[in-house]
Amino acid sequence: MEALTELCDLIALNPTQLSDKLTWICTRCPSSPSSLSRITRSQLNAVLILTRLFSKTKHSIPDPKPKSLLFNFLESIPAVSFNPSFWPQGYNMDLILTFFNDFLAYLVKASQLSADFAEEVAGFLCEIVINVVDFVNSSEDVGIAIGRVFLIALSNNCPPVRSLDAERLVTCLLTSFNSVVVLAGPPASPLGSVSIQSSPGGNEIISNVSRSSSNSVLREVETPSSSGASVNGSIGWRSSVDQVGGHFGNSDGGVAMLRRHLALFEEEGLDSLEKQAIALRLIGHIVDKVPIKHELLDQVRMVSKKQLQSLLIFLKIRKRDWAEDGAMLKARITSKLSVYQAAALVQIRSLASFDLDGKSSKKILLETLALLVDAAELCLYSAWRKLRVCEELFSSLLKGVAKIAVTRGGQLLRVLLIRLKPLVLAACAQADTWGGSEGSMFGSVIRTSCEIIEYGWNKDRGPVETFIMGLAASIRERNDYEEQEDKKEKQTIPVVQLNIIRMLADLNVSINKSEVVDMVLPLFIESLEEGDASAPSLLRLQLLNAVSHMASLGFEKSYRETVVLMTRSYMNKLASVGSAQSKTLAAEATTERVETLPAGFLLIASGLSSSKLRLDYRHRLLSLCSDVGLAAESKSGRSGADFLGPLLPAVAEICSDFDPTVVVEPSLLKLFRNLWFYIALFGLAPPIQKIVLPTKFSTILNSVGSMSGTTFQAVAGPYMWNTQWSAAVQRIAQGTPPLVVSSVKWLEDELELNALHNPGSRRGSGNEKAALVQRSALCAALGGQVEVGAMSAISGVKATYLLAVAFLEIIRFSSNGGILNGDTELTASRSAFSCVFEYLKTPNLLPAVLQCLNAIIHRSFEAALSWLGDRISEAGNEAERRESTLSAHARFLIKSMSERDEHIRDMSATLLVQLKNRFPQVLWNSSCLDSLLFSVSKDLPPALVNDPAWVAKVRSVYKGIVQEWITNALSHAPCTSQGLLQEKLCQANALRIPQPTTDVVSLLSEIQLGCGKTESWSGMRSANIPAVMAAAGAASGANFKVAENFNLEVLSTGIVSASFKCNVAGEIAGMRGLYNSMGGLGFGLGLGLQKWRSGVSAQEPQPETQSFNGLLLAQFVQELQRYVNVAEKGGDIEKSSFRQTCSKATALLLSDLDSDSRPKMEGSSQLLRLLCWCPAYISTPDAMETGVFIWTWLVSAAPKLGPHVLAELVDAWLWTIDTKRGLFAHEMRYAGPAANLRPHLAPGEPEEKPDKDPVEGIIAHRLWLGFFIDRFEVIRHSSVDQLMLLERMLQGTMKLPFHFSRHPAAVGTFFTIMLLGLKFCSSQYQGNQQDSGLASQLLEDRVYRASLGWFAYEPEWYDTENKNFTKNEAQSVSIFIDFLLNEPLDTIQPESSPKQRERENGSSFSDMMQKDQYHPVWGKMDDYAVGREKRKQLLLMLCQHEADRLDVWAHPTNAKENTLYRLKFSSEKWIDYSRTAFSVDPQIALSLVSRFPALSHLRAELHITEIRYIPEALPFFVTPKAVEENSTLLQQLPHWAACSITQALKFLTPAYKGHPRVMAYVLRVLESYPPERVTFFMPQLVQALRYDDERLVEGYLLRAAQRSDIFAHILIWHLQGETCSPESGKDAGTAKNSSFQALLPIVRQRIIDGFTPKALDLFQREFDFFDKVTSISGVLFPLPKEERRAGIRRELEKIGMNGEDLYLPTAPSKLVRSIRLDSGIPLQSAAKVPIMITFNVVDRDGNPEDLKPQACIFKVGDDCRQDVLALQVISLLRDIFEAVGLNLYLFPYGVLPTGPERGVIEVVPNTRSRSQMGEINDGGLYEIFQQDYGPIGSPNFEAARDNFIISSAGYAVASHLLQPKDRHNGNLLFDNVGRLVHIDFGFILETSPGGNMRFESAQFKLSHEMTQLLDPSGVMKSETWIHFVSLCVKGYLAARLRMDGIINTVQLMVDSGLPCFSRGDPIGNLRKRFHPEMSEREAAIFMIRTCTDAYNKWTTAGYDLIQYLQQGIEK
Repeated sequence: MEALTELCDLIALNPTQLSDKLTWICTRCPSSPSSLSRITRSQLNAVLILTRLFSKTKHSIPDPKPKSLLFNFLESIPAVSFNPSFWPQGYNMDLILTFFNDFLAYLVKASQLSADFAEEVAGFLCEIVINVVDFVNSSEDVGIAIGRVFLIALSNNCPPVRSLDAERLVTCLLTSFNSVVVLAGPPASPLGSVSIQSSPGGNEIISNVSRSSSNSVLREVETPSSSGASVNGSIGWRSSVDQVGGHFGNSDGGVAMLRRHLALFEEEGLDSLEKQAIALRLIGHIVDKVPIKHELLDQVRMVSKKQLQSLLIFLKIRKRDWAEDGAMLKARITSKLSVYQAAALVQIRSLASFDLDGKSSKKILLETLALLVDAAELCLYSAWRKLRVCEELFSSLLKGVAKIAVTRGGQLLRVLLIRLKPLVLAACAQADTWGGSEGSMFGSVIRTSCEIIEYGWNKDRGPVETFIMGLAASIRERNDYEEQEDKKEKQTIPVVQLNIIRMLADLNVSINKSEVVDMVLPLFIESLEEGDASAPSLLRLQLLNAVSHMASLGFEKSYRETVVLMTRSYMNKLASVGSAQSKTLAAEATTERVETLPAGFLLIASGLSSSKLRLDYRHRLLSLCSDVGLAAESKSGRSGADFLGPLLPAVAEICSDFDPTVVVEPSLLKLFRNLWFYIALFGLAPPIQKIVLPTKFSTILNSVGSMSGTTFQAVAGPYMWNTQWSAAVQRIAQGTPPLVVSSVKWLEDELELNALHNPGSRRGSGNEKAALVQRSALCAALGGQVEVGAMSAISGVKATYLLAVAFLEIIRFSSNGGILNGDTELTASRSAFSCVFEYLKTPNLLPAVLQCLNAIIHRSFEAALSWLGDRISEAGNEAERRESTLSAHARFLIKSMSERDEHIRDMSATLLVQLKNRFPQVLWNSSCLDSLLFSVSKDLPPALVNDPAWVAKVRSVYKGIVQEWITNALSHAPCTSQGLLQEKLCQANALRIPQPTTDVVSLLSEIQLGCGKTESWSGMRSANIPAVMAAAGAASGANFKVAENFNLEVLSTGIVSASFKCNVAGEIAGMRGLYNSMGGLGFGLGLGLQKWRSGVSAQEPQPETQSFNGLLLAQFVQELQRYVNVAEKGGDIEKSSFRQTCSKATALLLSDLDSDSRPKMEGSSQLLRLLCWCPAYISTPDAMETGVFIWTWLVSAAPKLGPHVLAELVDAWLWTIDTKRGLFAHEMRYAGPAANLRPHLAPGEPEEKPDKDPVEGIIAHRLWLGFFIDRFEVIRHSSVDQLMLLERMLQGTMKLPFHFSRHPAAVGTFFTIMLLGLKFCSSQYQGNQQDSGLASQLLEDRVYRASLGWFAYEPEWYDTENKNFTKNEAQSVSIFIDFLLNEPLDTIQPESSPKQRERENGSSFSDMMQKDQYHPVWGKMDDYAVGREKRKQLLLMLCQHEADRLDVWAHPTNAKENTLYRLKFSSEKWIDYSRTAFSVDPQIALSLVSRFPALSHLRAELHITEIRYIPEALPFFVTPKAVEENSTLLQQLPHWAACSITQALKFLTPAYKGHPRVMAYVLRVLESYPPERVTFFMPQLVQALRYDDERLVEGYLLRAAQRSDIFAHILIWHLQGETCSPESGKDAGTAKNSSFQALLPIVRQRIIDGFTPKALDLFQREFDFFDKVTSISGVLFPLPKEERRAGIRRELEKIGMNGEDLYLPTAPSKLVRSIRLDSGIPLQSAAKVPIMITFNVVDRDGNPEDLKPQACIFKVGDDCRQDVLALQVISLLRDIFEAVGLNLYLFPYGVLPTGPERGVIEVVPNTRSRSQMGEINDGGLYEIFQQDYGPIGSPNFEAARDNFIISSAGYAVASHLLQPKDRHNGNLLFDNVGRLVHIDFGFILETSPGGNMRFESAQFKLSHEMTQLLDPSGVMKSETWIHFVSLCVKGYLAARLRMDGIINTVQLMVDSGLPCFSRGDPIGNLRKRFHPEMSEREAAIFMIRTCTDAYNKWTTAGYDLIQYLQQGIEK
């Protein structure tokens, strides 16, 4: 319901814009209540909310449906709501009454707001009321109770009635509810005897209450005089009510009459009384609102008059005369009095229409007035006067009396005043008529009297004065009367006297007129000074209380008389204390001194508002305190605190508005000094030092006495006096000026100080023991900073004085943080340092005194730090107060650095540094920075500016502080710091502040901020975090590339950004000014804006500026929403346009802030939300840069917007988690390299590439995260509210450890968010929120769990175009490690030790673990603390390994070895790591094996049942040994997830012996992938047929062939290519090979037989076409060489295209459209005629009109299968390089064997061999590149060189692994952009030309001419060479990660008979070349040495020479 109420109030503010919400509420309302069988609670709530809406809104609601629903429900009330089944289950009568009360109350309010609405409601009301009345009177249904409840609610809140219906309603009510009037006889009740009572359970019950005549014998009726007017046995003030009782008298007839009336009263039923009350209240409402005919009005008045006459009789009946008693009697009396109250209201309201001049009217008014007064007087004496209803009746009667008197006036007022006095006296005579309740009778009398007196004072003052004087004189009358009595009988003060005094005091306070005070006060003072009240008594106490109330009104004469009286009284009481006569004084004497007079002093201090009187009173009170202090010292054996303490609250109040920084008169200053002297002397100050009394002081204290002991105890506590006195002393301290009486000699002469001691006190200067105690107390107060011995030159009174100063200044800081009284704004001048520094300004101070003053300042400073520290976890207003206090102190200290006194300057600088170190949030306080940059230079005293020495000293101090301040701020929060600096520059520009001083400019110009610097910030600084620095670059406004190294000049970039902000703000201001100057007419902001204007034209007119803001706001909202829509549709956002829009929107938002930095315009929250959310929606680095810039702008320019900005950003961050964006894109296709290698080298289905590069989203999150860390550093010590927002973000981030992206480019960002989580936990432990320890522990555990979760996957590499990206990633992980290794020794708040943090961290969860052994993060565990340490060590080890890996990737050419991880830990430690990892996540344990493959003992710790869902775990369980032993582990294979294809192919090798379970798993894996994906490994699948004894592989091939025609065709070609006899393979000529050869045609035929007709047709056409092309080679063989080209053309002309679905065998994606007939070229070969043909092809899925040439070589007589294998490996390497983002070039051209020693080879396009290049150019590559691409250094040349480097590096890695030989210049191609391509892989692995003589000993070819391009310097130190080596290293490292896949691909071809397997151990050597035993750094070093070895190796040049000599191939 609360939420609905808030929504309703929001809709009421703007129903048009929130019409959708209003519609939603309408849908919850019952559309047709009459059709409902039972209404629901939600429907009732909706009806209430709808009614509330109409009562709240002044706007018209255009939608008619809400009003229709409301009136439908109102009209249906009589028809449906009186049925109990209509209401919800459990809805009792109380709830129904509450509903109707609220519903009707809202209707009444709505009617008051709208006349139209009131008219419509009035149209329904008459019929509803009549129907309900008829129902209640006639129905005996159970629903009668609900009807009566409705009437009760209606009588409380009656909506308007139409004039036409008013008389009808009144007549109906009078007729239906015939009032029972006692004087008219006993009419029968028409309503029976049914009554409603409330059961104790709250349910309504209906019962028949029988009534019988009373048989009791009435005793003599007690008259008012006999029952109430007797006071202490005397007769006084007989009431006029006696005349009413006189009709009955004491005769038997009177008694009989009362008996008859009592019987009639008892005959009335409770239900009848209730209905009478309802009827009368309703009639009262109608009469009050609508005029009715006089006849009917007379009838109404007569009914109410008779009721009131009946009241006079009713109130005279005593309680014991009733037959009933207890609750039944109380219910009857309550009901009857309610009827009388309603009748009184009717009677009063019916008089409003009377003619003022008519005699009959005046007579009626007088009669009514007398009747009301009589009834009120009887209420005073009634036995029921203590009932609440009787008090309300009494109040109603008096209100009627006052209303008649005020509205009619004249003679009526005089008559009333005559009758009012006895009533007032009667009220005062009742001891129980006044109390604390608001509705008490005494209070009603006072309020009525005040109203009448205030009216009569202006109309007819004479009778009023007489009335007042009569009341005042009654006090003296009472005194005179009592003098005649026997004094022995006089025991107590009459209650009437005390009440009259109190009443007169209250009347004076309420009326607040000096004339009235002057009438009464002299009488009171006379009584106090000369009358009975001169002696201690209750009367005197009451009079003193009264005069203090009157004095508090602030009338000067009465104030002075009273204060003089009270001051004299207090001193008199003090003088009498301890005297002989004091023992006989009454207790009231002590009460007067201790309570009454101090309370009076306090009351006067609280009431005075005149500054003149407050100044006078302050002086009087302080003088009184001095006199009291001096007098108190003479009281032997008593503490002066008893006398001075009661006055302190009054002193505190009168000093509460005193500004201690203003110039104070010396006399007043001395009084302050005296007060604090006595406060220190009497021990009244609260303790300021918690110490234990040293034993050496005990003898001193014993010898001196208790008073000095009290002084010492006041320092250390405990406090011995009233706690109110302690609070008063603290308040006094805030308003006390510094106790520097003289500007020359602040410690007054000894005589003057001694004068503060009473001569008889023995504490003057002559008492050395007393002086020693005072020095000891002073030493204790200073915390021992000054030894007692060092104070020997300080006398006792001076020590007391210094102690007073210490008390004052320390309490000043400890009680209120050191903020003085003054303006509401916390300026620097309100810092208490402005007072405490005053003591240092006096020259020539004694060294001991100066030492004490320094100690006082430091103790005061410590008190301030303690006060601030105690409130570090406060939120809301308290947090604002804390930060304002901190800022005020810092600003004053900054300002004080320009003081002339060197000591003050140094002290200010020292304290400022300490303050900044303890509370670093001051670094980013805008006001402090403003003071720091401008105030010191601007506020220099003019008289001192010309002093060069002084100026130099000030500038020296200032320079050091500024430099350290800004540098420190930048090192922790560079974004906010830059934003604040920019803001200050903007302010300087806007306010025309002169350019900052030269010192400031030079300081700022010396400060650089950047991540490209070689030096880092010392310690754990946020500026070391790359994400923070990237955000800082964005916040600077400079155009830096994200994640790149940069250095920015703080001053220059600040000026540029400040200028930009000023320009944007100026544009907004200019547009606003133009709009206002044009009156807002014709000012268009675009068509969309004009449409918006037309939509709001119906709204109320607004001020011009506000209207402009609304228009512009709507435009920006629309623009930002457009950007969001474009981004969601995948469009590109133009950076500059987006930045301009956001900047202008930000400027608009900031220009409309009020004084509290809150937006004034409606809809600004939507704009702020969009400014925060747009970058998150767009999720690009450019958008996030803009976001960081504008967010920094917002929080810097308006710090109070910080929580709002952070709240929106946290919501947006959590939204990115839900929508899986950026850092949280954890889906497979975003997972990095593995996603691009599926399914060949990584398990899983291939995924489509995402529309947007996932790295962009990660970098965007990185920037965003940097801003969060920056904000965390700013708010961690200052804003608990914002910390809670960050905690929400972090808890939501860490809640699920697996929703992070596993992309390797996210590693730095991932560990940065982990770092933020740990830093946050650390800040919690250090005291910001100590009560949230459990939440912090949970967050820390989640951070650990998420961090370990990163290592649940195999390590990956990733490279970007940004050269520094990887360096930043490595640095991010290293910083995380540093934080783990070292407990956060934060230089700005070192408060928590590591051991303490560990204890705190383990305590809560340890306790929880002892209960249920289950942790919400770690699950079931035994010892939380031990497990936590193990997990931390595991995380440290893994992070260190990851950091080293990233360091290798970032610095690949660094030759430093690192073998830490295999040498540092023992095998037992590694096993412990593995087990810990397994307990967290088995996948982490598996990752350990992948990260450290050389540690074989880690494999033994893997458990198959836990990791069977991980495909990468297969090689550890499915091994040849397991197959040999038929291990039970193989039974898990049916449940194992599918692995990669290369892993599955490994299981097809002979080592696994075709095990059924293994083969079943392999086939399941292969079947799970599309056949087209498996086609790549067709050579291996064909070789698998060799070992396919169970023909399982054959079955798979046949099934896949049926699923894919291309798969079938390529399979057939490979089968045909295998039919040739192996040249020299291992299995050549064996039986195994023979059976394999025999199987190939069988399988081929089975495939063909399985073709569908359509597939068979395509097969025949495809194969026939390329068989014809291939056969041309045989035709050309007999022809001479010169005729062969023509022969090719002839043969090509014979070949026709048979269909458009033919494709190149080497590239199925390329469809052949035609043959270029003139393209046929015969190629040179020893005994064969290979030919090259060019086809016109189109992409299968591309544009069918886009023809491209593709040349192919058709070979006959050559075995191409080895080329296929080499190119397979090269293709895998290319995929690996692309996956990790490496810019390495490989071109695996297509090769396909199509038959025995036949094949098709794709021609590398746009290339020529190095040999061909040499035929036309005699120079080397260096010269050729210059000839082809331009001179060295030109863009084309450098681009070609780069292409050569990336291709050379790619083939260097491939060559190292494949070991291709025969690398002469004919086999090296160069394309038209300079890239190198290797061809012809006839010699790879273990084979080489020349009978395997292995002349080419280099791992890859790197000839001299190649090194000229790669290394122009020739000494392997050039940037290009380093770049080449870096690429080689990275390529090699990337290949090592996929080593198994590459080896498996090669291994299955071992028995193929290829020459490369003919000798040695090719597979073993291939594995060795990967060096799996090496760490990453060792592998990098190995590759560096390999490159160095290949550099211009002589064997390379020698082989080129041999080829030139033998084959004529150009070198």
